[in-house]
Amino acid sequence: MSLDHSEAGLVARVSHLTKSYGSAANPVTALDDVSIGIRSGEFTAIMGPSGSGKSTLMHIMAGLDTATTGQAWLGDTEITGLPDSDLTILRRRRVGFVFQAFNLVPTLDVRGNILLPFELDGRRPAREESAWIERLIDSLGLGDRLKHRPHELSGGQQQRVAIARALGTRPDLVFADEPTGNLDSRTGREVLSLLAAASAEYGQSIAMVTHDPIAASFADRILFLADGRVVDDRPRSSAEEISRLMLTMEKAA
Repeated sequence: MSLDHSEAGLVARVSHLTKSYGSAANPVTALDDVSIGIRSGEFTAIMGPSGSGKSTLMHIMAGLDTATTGQAWLGDTEITGLPDSDLTILRRRRVGFVFQAFNLVPTLDVRGNILLPFELDGRRPAREESAWIERLIDSLGLGDRLKHRPHELSGGQQQRVAIARALGTRPDLVFADEPTGNLDSRTGREVLSLLAAASAEYGQSIAMVTHDPIAASFADRILFLADGRVVDDRPRSSAEEISRLMLTMEKAA
């Protein structure tokens, strides 16, 4: 599945990506010649059993890890060989993150956490950006929580703050790493619905790493990894269909 360098409509992509760990005598291959693209405006789930390479793929696409061989782009910017200082700025301005553990700053209130990417960039939101942030706060139901600190919020509320922070800068791409892993099933479904709405209503590109078939069923597209390779690429599917496919993959392994 090689991609033409000029292929339009991709917000991120990797070409012939390989990642190995360990020594030359005893290498462990996390990714094995992976070439995929994340399409603009889509909610993409990256699925696979534990050890399939899905988190490694996300970390390289987000500029948090480096490839052994191959190339990675964010938009038209090749990030493969960028210095750390350039990668830090690129992530801050063009990428949003939603983590399983929320990763909120405990000493900041809700508004402070949402505005943190702007603070780190040494600037205040422009008028249009402020209007967008207020819209997010309203749509995520955080209006009466703005002065609360993370320890005063439920897990679901903390993840809503993390989503608002991730979407606040209107990034090219939001990476969500097991975003419902610390939430009960009802709250998890609410968070997944919010991510799906961000994609459908705001055109936000989202790449979510998950091993949960229910979570993946909210996505427009599902990429399946096994043993460091992409083994399937399919449109929106039900949780039952995804579970069957995962079971088949695990039996084959």
